[in-house]
Amino acid sequence: MTPGSNLPLSAARVAVDVTAPVRLDVSGLLLAADGKVRSDDDFVFYNQPSAPGVTHSAAAGGGDTVTVDTAAVPEGIDKIVVTASLDTPGATFAGTEPTGTVRDADNGSVLASFTPPRLGTETALVLVEIYRRGGGWKVRAVGQGYADGLAGIATDFGVSVEEPAAPAAAPQAPAAPPAPAAGWGPPTGAPAPVAPPPAAAPAAPAPAPSAPAPAPGTGKINLDKGRVSLQKNQTVSLVKGGRPMLSSVRMGLGWEPAFRGKSIDLDASVIAYGPDRKKVDNCFFGKLMILGGAIQHSGDNLTGEGAGDDEAITVHLGGLPPEVTGLVFVVNSFSGQKFSEVAKAYCRLLDDRSGEELVRFDLTHAEPRTGVMMAKLVRQYSGEWEMTALGEFVDARTVRGMAKPAAQAL
Repeated sequence: MTPGSNLPLSAARVAVDVTAPVRLDVSGLLLAADGKVRSDDDFVFYNQPSAPGVTHSAAAGGGDTVTVDTAAVPEGIDKIVVTASLDTPGATFAGTEPTGTVRDADNGSVLASFTPPRLGTETALVLVEIYRRGGGWKVRAVGQGYADGLAGIATDFGVSVEEPAAPAAAPQAPAAPPAPAAGWGPPTGAPAPVAPPPAAAPAAPAPAPSAPAPAPGTGKINLDKGRVSLQKNQTVSLVKGGRPMLSSVRMGLGWEPAFRGKSIDLDASVIAYGPDRKKVDNCFFGKLMILGGAIQHSGDNLTGEGAGDDEAITVHLGGLPPEVTGLVFVVNSFSGQKFSEVAKAYCRLLDDRSGEELVRFDLTHAEPRTGVMMAKLVRQYSGEWEMTALGEFVDARTVRGMAKPAAQAL
């Protein structure tokens, strides 16, 4: 299977074996129609190995198995997601991509297999999901991850996370990853009591104090504290007050000629992709509106002159069709001048309704190339959107030349 692909299940009981070159913590979450667990009882892992219709066990050949008996899954559950996280602190999935093998749980025959391609800084991953569709059940390859480990999965899917008290001193990080109160991480004895889920939005993830601090330019934050200034490769979740932003946002892009040089014609564009990283459409100066008006371009600026944004692209997040799961915002030098001749290039994300600046990324170091991927917006399987600052340069003078490198950046 490839990312985003799906298959109908020919068996009522299926087993998902998850294996990798390193040790993983594997879990299954039973999600209702709102994409959340009903309570922490819908979270299945080694320390809580069963829920209605779903069980966790060690795989016969190594790894872990999440078994789903679709006939026993409660009516209120729409899907079961199978997740994996790394057991080693600081490690990422780059080079250690796990494989999910879906078998008929009764006769052992293989129904599907999936290994996510091109993983990088992810430390936790949604590997596959088993979901209802048209009176039957299907399996979908997902392969999307989180840079903040199990806490990111907990927050997205509504598993409650309690913040432990700070220790007097923590000179060294322990061998185990940060563990919320629900007992995630290597078993050390009897499971800790599980707190009931919050009545409204789930609490933000709170890593244990002994967890290593994220390196500059990495990690995930939200909009609760106001405007966010991103560094390269840093991600912000478009969530405020525990609720995803589903209104309109505007991406503003600006630049100036370096050292009072001649005017430079830069073009801002956005490329929309599906879950398989295939281009759906692109919006640029020659095509100012796409996807039924869900994405609109302000028009071409030939010089970069004037204060404020030189070009802007408005995205109605709630109006994007379901097949669009990723957007990459790019800037190209149509006239062929290099970005080393550009000063003060930046992108920023604004609430289109209020005009409030939410996120800003200043491109501080330019390269002598003609294209740059400024930022990406990626739809999570929980429904929220995340923005990541990219700042990656390529040799391309038009949006057409950006399609392939932008797909690889998702």
